[in-house]
Amino acid sequence: MMKTFSIGGIHPSDSKISKDCKIEVLPVPSKVFISVAQHLGAPATPVVKAGDQVKVGQIIAEPAGFISAYVHSSVSGTVKSVGPRKDLAGNNVTHIEIDVEGDEWAEGIDLTDTLVTEIPSDNKAILEKIKMNGVVGLGGATFPAHVKLCPPPGKKADCLILNGAECEPYLTSDYRIMLERSKEIVIGAAIMKQVLGGCPAVIGIEENKPEAIKAMSAAVAELGYPGISVMTLKKKYPQGGEKQLIDAVMGRQVKSMGLPIDVGAVVQNVATSLAVYEAVQKNMPLITNVLTVTGDCLPMDKQHNYKFRIGMPLSYVAEVAGGVPKEAAKIISGGPMMGKAIANLDATTVKGSSSLLYLTAEQTVRGVESACIRCGKCAEACPMGLEPFLLQKYARNNMMDELEENAVQDCIECGCCLYSCPANIPLLDIIRLAKGDVIRIIRGRGQK
Repeated sequence: MMKTFSIGGIHPSDSKISKDCKIEVLPVPSKVFISVAQHLGAPATPVVKAGDQVKVGQIIAEPAGFISAYVHSSVSGTVKSVGPRKDLAGNNVTHIEIDVEGDEWAEGIDLTDTLVTEIPSDNKAILEKIKMNGVVGLGGATFPAHVKLCPPPGKKADCLILNGAECEPYLTSDYRIMLERSKEIVIGAAIMKQVLGGCPAVIGIEENKPEAIKAMSAAVAELGYPGISVMTLKKKYPQGGEKQLIDAVMGRQVKSMGLPIDVGAVVQNVATSLAVYEAVQKNMPLITNVLTVTGDCLPMDKQHNYKFRIGMPLSYVAEVAGGVPKEAAKIISGGPMMGKAIANLDATTVKGSSSLLYLTAEQTVRGVESACIRCGKCAEACPMGLEPFLLQKYARNNMMDELEENAVQDCIECGCCLYSCPANIPLLDIIRLAKGDVIRIIRGRGQK
């Protein structure tokens, strides 16, 4: 029997329309706007000013704290400005505007296609390269990778888990890199495995991606690194959730407010593993990633998986892809379950960008909300074992103590409750806002 997580979950349609679309390289625009806040933690501090000349791969912003990351120029040219610009959510965030002039790369970056298979032996040097090249988690949270690869004193990694589940409907960027860059992903896993002390590494892939399973298994066998395996997982959303993946692969549960390392797990996305390979073996900063342009309203010739450089306006990406379809009522960054509606198409690509998903009016219309009938379907679907029907009641009555006691802070915002609710109650929206309030209260309590 295929492994999966033990509590909750749902089975939305895959809708992997773009899965057979090979990765294409997006041409560089005439101008980019690079955010200094594209990782979890403190925004980076700009180290360039208007008028400065920069090369591709040059550091343009430095970490502003322990949980922060370097930001590099994705183009060569002249810095035009450093100042506020609207991000995806419409918030003002510092961006570095660069006029593109040619494509001159910083020294020391290996631009060849030669596969480098020998794993360096100096773990400190490996971690320094990962840090200096700005590698962050590309599975959603964009947590600085070098921090996650350094377990705190008293904690030990028993297993490195690579997330190849890509359980969100429509998204296919991880699937494509598993097909097209499988060896690099495995080498990245071997590098992280060594840094973590040689623990086993498991690449978890859902059963609905047989070609990816085949490609990754072949790469593991051919490269021959010990202690790396591919595990086929049952198709169930949210299989790619960090805690759900740990449950499925290791059979261990992370406690409330706990961290994966508490149960001996370190989880990285397959795209992060590719970025680790490029950083360590090629000295390549994280300035590119792959995003999917998709939607039911797009014909097949306008479905794409693009390799992009950070800082590209989303309006430019949409234009190159063939334009925003007239049937699109909403554009989502990410998948339909956990993605966010794009408030500003002039916002730019960041390290963790994963998609432009076009939804039609029919797909965005919500049913009329009615009274909760306490059927329990939301609780059955919740992969964290919460009771969403109860949490939304507490949230609507501003009952913060009760929300904390019932672990609203453990919500992973997967949307299973909303998907399963026959009363069309906007459970996710209500609980997400309440969770933010409770976490602020908890953090404030800890600072006193």
